[in-house]
Amino acid sequence: MATKVNSKKRVVVSIENLSDELNEELKARYPLGFNDHLIRINKPSGDFFHAVVLEMTDVTYLVKVKVKVDQNPNEELDKDMYDDQPDEDLKGADEIPDTADDSDEI
Repeated sequence: MATKVNSKKRVVVSIENLSDELNEELKARYPLGFNDHLIRINKPSGDFFHAVVLEMTDVTYLVKVKVKVDQNPNEELDKDMYDDQPDEDLKGADEIPDTADDSDEI
């Protein structure tokens, strides 16, 4: 069985180095932005970059984009969650009786 050879040229290019024509094509293909279309490309060195695919008739472009990656995305959420609460114990916690067993009976 013969396999079809893809003769389409593949090019990796940074978004900063796109021609005006390709930049306009990228905007036309992703009018709402390409955030949901980003892919992570792992390099053999262990590094990685993010890119979006731009298919043209004779060339497939892998357009490298800079992405800010949060080091601790939950840090800000945790800060917001606990900053509004006072430093005292939970109210009503003293009213809960201590039990010796962990049964589900009420």
